[in-house]
Amino acid sequence: MFKVEKEEMTNKTFRLPVSLVEKLYTVAQNKGVSLNSLVRQCCEYALNNLEEEDSK
Repeated sequence: MFKVEKEEMTNKTFRLPVSLVEKLYTVAQNKGVSLNSLVRQCCEYALNNLEEEDSK
């Protein structure tokens, strides 16, 4: 049976360089996704692919 689920979201404000926002906006348009969706996916990818720091 199909169950509709809603992911909890929160609003935050971040300051980004204009040039970065322009690049993100262009990629989002070319890929047919919202700017918000692209930024979320970029953040998730970066966090999932962080190099582990050496424990000393």
